[in-house]
Amino acid sequence: MQRIIGIVLGAVVTYLALVVLDALGSAAQPRYGIAVILGAIVSLLWPWLIGYFLLRGAEQRRSNEVGREVAKRMSDDRNDLD
Repeated sequence: MQRIIGIVLGAVVTYLALVVLDALGSAAQPRYGIAVILGAIVSLLWPWLIGYFLLRGAEQRRSNEVGREVAKRMSDDRNDLD
């Protein structure tokens, strides 16, 4: 499944790069090579980028959960002292 997603993302980025480069550049530019390289880079790097963002979100949720638990226990300790 990961390879299929990588291929699709690479193809989409290649197509978008061709459209943009075709609109911006002249016929002398190597736009096909640039578009293919961009597509290959995206298809290679997407699992790491998605993993990074998912990991960052999981760490943030875990940190928030720990903060809530600490606040709850401190509140309970204060109530026990009163």
